[in-house]
Amino acid sequence: MSTSETPETTSPETTSPETTSPETTSPETTSPGTTGPGTTTRHVRLRVDIVLEIDGPAELTAAAEERIDSDEFMPAEERAHARAAVQDDPSEALAYLVEPFDLVRELPGVELVQAAWSSEEIEYDPDAMEWELDGEDGAEEDDDQPDGRP
Repeated sequence: MSTSETPETTSPETTSPETTSPETTSPETTSPGTTGPGTTTRHVRLRVDIVLEIDGPAELTAAAEERIDSDEFMPAEERAHARAAVQDDPSEALAYLVEPFDLVRELPGVELVQAAWSSEEIEYDPDAMEWELDGEDGAEEDDDQPDGRP
């Protein structure tokens, strides 16, 4: 499984993709939690689960290798390790190609502060309860109000 976190610029582990996106830093603040007169920042965690079927592992691996080879900031030793990882595991290749910054880049009034993502091969049964899309798996819902409020 590969994981990468992006507090400013990506500082990946040796098996994680390196991101060359621009720095994602917080705006200068006048006091904790504010960005200016009368404006308060809110941090929101957006969780997204995506199940993908890889029907072209060779193409996926080739695209990941191209991304790795074009990364001018990746040291040669890390590049060799990354290439080996994507050749061994299509989920590693996928992790090198997915860029969370791209999901929010065009959203007005939003700044990516931190991102983490991982990719792993799973057993998938679309009829299993854990894959129901109408709620979070394993999360308890509050029954006080229909919308979950107390």
